[in-house]
Amino acid sequence: MQSTIRIIGIDPGLRRMGWGVIDTLGNTLRFVESGTILSDGDADLASRLCQLHDGLADIIHHHKPDEAAVEQTFVNKDAVATLKLGQARGIAMLVPARAGLKVAEYAPNAVKKSVIGVGHGEKQQIHMMIKVLMPKAIFKGNDAADALAIAICHAHNRQSFAGSLAHRIAAATA
Repeated sequence: MQSTIRIIGIDPGLRRMGWGVIDTLGNTLRFVESGTILSDGDADLASRLCQLHDGLADIIHHHKPDEAAVEQTFVNKDAVATLKLGQARGIAMLVPARAGLKVAEYAPNAVKKSVIGVGHGEKQQIHMMIKVLMPKAIFKGNDAADALAIAICHAHNRQSFAGSLAHRIAAATA
């Protein structure tokens, strides 16, 4: 007998960290809630990271997800921006891991392919497909929509993630 799995998708960002929570039962997806955690752009980096940490910890405590999925970052030409994004991504991975959740990572192209069928697409295509897959979904802005897309991607790929995790654990204990 299957049980409902609650997934939180996280779109890391230093200014805005998107999050989306869905329930999945077999092939059925159900929207729970989504939003964006904002950090104070005038504050120092450590304070901003604390704001993201505390906001995400509150969301995880409130929604009690079973699994988490985080988008992998891409390297851009601005090394300083890439490092700051990496620190925000560390928060996005640390908070669910500290809550005892398995954390999957997905490349942006894998998320798009899972949701819209191709690895390259526009934000509007993602928004539209989220509404097709979960008609009751409510999201304000691209960050929350991206986080829902990450959660959907994980829902579609979680069995292979679980198998891969089991394989890594078996290899590590052998």
